[in-house]
Amino acid sequence: MPSRIGARHLRCVLSSLSLFWIAVALAAPARSEPAQTEILIRLDERQQRAAGIDTVAAQAEAGTTPTSLPGTVSVPPRQLRVVAAPAAGLLEAVLVAPNEPVREGQPIARLRSTELLEAQRLYLQALSAERLAAERLRRDEQLFRERIIAERRLITTRADHDFARTSLQEREQFLALVGMSDAAIAELKAQRRMAPALTITAPVEGVVLETNVSAGERVAPAAPLFSIAELKPLWITLQVPLSQAVAVETGTRVNVPGTPAQGEVVRLGRSVDAVTQSIAAVVEVEDGAEALRPGQVVTASVALRPNGTPQWRLPAGSVVRHAGRSWVFVRTQEGFRARPVTVVAESGSAVTIRAHLGPEDQVATRGILALLAELSNLYGG
Repeated sequence: MPSRIGARHLRCVLSSLSLFWIAVALAAPARSEPAQTEILIRLDERQQRAAGIDTVAAQAEAGTTPTSLPGTVSVPPRQLRVVAAPAAGLLEAVLVAPNEPVREGQPIARLRSTELLEAQRLYLQALSAERLAAERLRRDEQLFRERIIAERRLITTRADHDFARTSLQEREQFLALVGMSDAAIAELKAQRRMAPALTITAPVEGVVLETNVSAGERVAPAAPLFSIAELKPLWITLQVPLSQAVAVETGTRVNVPGTPAQGEVVRLGRSVDAVTQSIAAVVEVEDGAEALRPGQVVTASVALRPNGTPQWRLPAGSVVRHAGRSWVFVRTQEGFRARPVTVVAESGSAVTIRAHLGPEDQVATRGILALLAELSNLYGG
């Protein structure tokens, strides 16, 4: 009996150990993962000398790292208004010029239009019909109370009045669509005198960016006349190279050297420009926006903050691009290990990267082409 219990206990232990190691194997990363992130390139001393490979120790950096990126100033879409011609007609006068500030409701043009006259005529006609229908309804309600007419006639009269009132509302809305103000419509209703010309006003407070017409021109309905924009805040759309894209994030501070303009990244693009291989980062500039102009091309200084990954400075040319990633070659006893890195900033003499390196690591700075050829053979991407 004791031996039988011991055998059973041993089988339970072995079964538990098997399940444990299976769980460990499933939780552990696949063996091929290191080969996908770091590539060992075997080179002996003789091969390294023949390839002319030199190395240098990486210099540690701390704090924020500034980098310069090109960008274009633009007006946020929510702050741009296009004033269109409400009706076809002759533009009698243009009352504002480009770059002129305007107030909301300020007259900016006068338009003489036969369509406006027709809209007023139809409105006055609908107004008379509604008043006649209202008088018929009042009279029939009195006759129905005196039991002189049947209820069916009263129902018909009410329906006629509802239709007349709806038609009047439609014509009033059409007058608003052709640009007449509430005060002008009220005056037309009271005085019943039609106006041959229409005063176009600014819909918002801002600055006139464009005037697309001049006095004396005939314009079609919905033809764009003016572009008016509020110029604070402004946007700067930066072109961020793919090698630096992961180092830029929402909230990153940006300033334009030589101006008081500064802001932060509010949006990062998800698509890549096929020509420049860069993504768009939108910076909203509130402070110092008056120093910028829509359409202006600027070079912005972007303060890249640490993200927990060590940051290092290397000579220019130490980083290569392959298979859509940036790589450095770290010397080992077997040769070199190609390690993917994130480029933070680049200049003519140095490059700043984020990578898991150590102060004792030696990084190749010359003979890169031979190492890149070996990397291409081992890691085709």
